[in-house]
Amino acid sequence: MATLNISPPYPKQIQFFEATTKYIAYGGARGGGKSWAARTKAVLLALNYMGIQILLLRRTLKELRENHTIPLQKLLKDIAQYKEQSKEFIFPNGSRIVLGYCSAESDVLQYQGQAYDAIFMEEATQFTEFQFTTLTESNRSSGLCKEKFNPRMYFTMNPGGIGHQWVKRLFIDRDYRNKERPEDYTFIKSLVYENKFLMENSPDYVRTLENLPEDRRKAMLYGDWDIFEGQYFGEFSRDVHVTEPFSIPSHWKWYFTMDYGFDMAAFYLIAVDEQMRGYVVQEFCQGKDNGKDPLIISDAAEKVKEMTAGKKISAYLAPPDLWNRRQETGKSVADIFAEHGIYLSKTSNDRVDGWMAVKEWLKPFDDVDGRKTAKLQIFANCTNLIKCLPTLQYSDKNPSDVATEPHDITHSPDAIRGFCVYWASPARALIPQKPNPPFHIQKPHNPLGRGEQYHVI
Repeated sequence: MATLNISPPYPKQIQFFEATTKYIAYGGARGGGKSWAARTKAVLLALNYMGIQILLLRRTLKELRENHTIPLQKLLKDIAQYKEQSKEFIFPNGSRIVLGYCSAESDVLQYQGQAYDAIFMEEATQFTEFQFTTLTESNRSSGLCKEKFNPRMYFTMNPGGIGHQWVKRLFIDRDYRNKERPEDYTFIKSLVYENKFLMENSPDYVRTLENLPEDRRKAMLYGDWDIFEGQYFGEFSRDVHVTEPFSIPSHWKWYFTMDYGFDMAAFYLIAVDEQMRGYVVQEFCQGKDNGKDPLIISDAAEKVKEMTAGKKISAYLAPPDLWNRRQETGKSVADIFAEHGIYLSKTSNDRVDGWMAVKEWLKPFDDVDGRKTAKLQIFANCTNLIKCLPTLQYSDKNPSDVATEPHDITHSPDAIRGFCVYWASPARALIPQKPNPPFHIQKPHNPLGRGEQYHVI
């Protein structure tokens, strides 16, 4: 008979093993033994609950393999059968541990319609809130478990990452909304100092954490969730930047900005007032990243016309890649938009200058009444932009730039970047215009940074 050999858990890990609420979170700092706790708990469930169906997730395939597939193959040798093609361990008692990953936002959709008695989200802050909420739909009784087991989800995590905000809200701030119940959520904080194995065998790792810069040390060593490690737009605050929709005065100017590709369309309608404050009024996001059919160019152009109907648009702003001509047709996306009556203006493609422009527009300041505000305001109905802006991380390759992964959260901010950089480096329409269009040249009122440049309105 095969024997399962596991190391004795330490007290915080025992708390994690014994918790029975709907949502159980563990960790909060580096070196707390999170991955070991997650896969060990999954195995214990599989052995003790006949027929239980378990899903164990990491963000990427590489992380999944290194942290779980290889260790579980060693641990479960002669105990469970591993099937490489389906990436699952089958136990003699009918239990099953399925290993999965969600690199892209839409990868989580593959689990819709499936039922798992227990779901583990390893390094939960690397997952988006959309991925979390989608997975909750699959966390239900499989009907295969022969023992009484209430479906639940297990989480391990550190501060920072694209999912920092939703994890912090639920498990740290305990800020519950709608039908969320406080009694369903358990958080067990664990620090590296409680990991006796790591303290004894890897003292250099502990010293490395202790020597990190102050903010990073607070997050990684002590699990300080008020330090959002890696957050690019630390300026963003819902209280400052999100406002309820209102009727736009007729004399305000309208702008349209977009990020468009064959995988995703992110369109934004923005109104600018007399004080050069921008209000993001309406958004449209559709493509494979949110599980919808991508828009072909002609349909995208028609959608722009629909969103801007009845409004005098000062500029239709778009990134330079839309002027790249396709070899098979000799036409660019901008050419096809023009055929549909949408004349695009090319914005700057300087990413760093663009992101700095966004930071300027997001920078909080006190209004005449002493209340915090900013030059860029976002209507509450623009939910995708509100979700994506605070989750963007610094690039590992260029600390002045935004990370391009996960790609699915970059489209909406890229569209806004085009609008913000426009005021520092005005866009020019580089395609044929309508014959003799009426225009005049105006110097922007108090533009950000470079007031001597002019643009056509």
